[in-house]
Amino acid sequence: MSHAHIAHPDAPAHDELVPSRYALKVGDIDVMVISDGVMPIPTVTLATNATKSDLTSWLGDMFLPPEVCDWPLNVAVVRSGGRTILIDSGLGTEFPGFPRAGQLAMRLEAAGIDPASVTDVALTHLHMDHIGGLLVEGLRGRLRRDLRVHLASAEADFWDAPDFSRTVMPAPVPDVLRRTASRFLDVYRGQLQPFETEYELAPGVMIHRTGGHTPGHSIIRLESGGDRLTFAGDAIFQPGFDKPEWYNGFDHDPELTARVRISLLNELAARGEQLVATHLPFPSVCHVAVDGNAFRFVPAVWDY
Repeated sequence: MSHAHIAHPDAPAHDELVPSRYALKVGDIDVMVISDGVMPIPTVTLATNATKSDLTSWLGDMFLPPEVCDWPLNVAVVRSGGRTILIDSGLGTEFPGFPRAGQLAMRLEAAGIDPASVTDVALTHLHMDHIGGLLVEGLRGRLRRDLRVHLASAEADFWDAPDFSRTVMPAPVPDVLRRTASRFLDVYRGQLQPFETEYELAPGVMIHRTGGHTPGHSIIRLESGGDRLTFAGDAIFQPGFDKPEWYNGFDHDPELTARVRISLLNELAARGEQLVATHLPFPSVCHVAVDGNAFRFVPAVWDY
């Protein structure tokens, strides 16, 4: 593994003591994982079908607080075949309750990535913490007019009349999700490139619909020169390795999401493929190992 040369050489210096970007290569594909920050979330949403004692025990084993924990937000910038692809866009800045999230615009600048260079956006789904960055006025105005936004048709259709009956979210969240998705579709509908099952965005870059977490939830799979990496979006959360059968409160179809997660983790382990996911600890680059009836998160060694 070696560094990807995805940033501009005269990138502005930002004095951040904690790294917020990590570059790697997947064969000939350049990848940069960028932290959009973190947002607090009630821990009960991490495992809605677990007993309180089981969840408390798991949180303790992971040295996580019992009531509210920080949820990382990771996005990625991918370059392949002359195209620059932004995978998801973080939370944005219009949610005052989450002041440590919504860092994408600043961190793109810190990485020397001009928003006008982005040719494509690949969206895993339309939850607010994946699309909010594209609604930030200062960033939105710098994007290309011919920007292509790739999204599963089932996802756009779902948000016309979303069903939250099987989710377990804090009370105000469903309405905020609905409003944000509706606004996003109003703004970007003319730039959508909908697909049914899968679509090749650039050489070695495929977006593939899994469903489950939302009806159109998708993952992005990179393959070049024998190397592979999957950006799994919200198919995998932090408990998903130890407790792959646990449901997340934001899952719109919890049973299907668990089946998708277990199938994907088994596949990644069998292929030795790297994994990045939205809510795993930054930069989240890891491998997956089978551990009995569960899995192990094996973090990649940082390549400086």
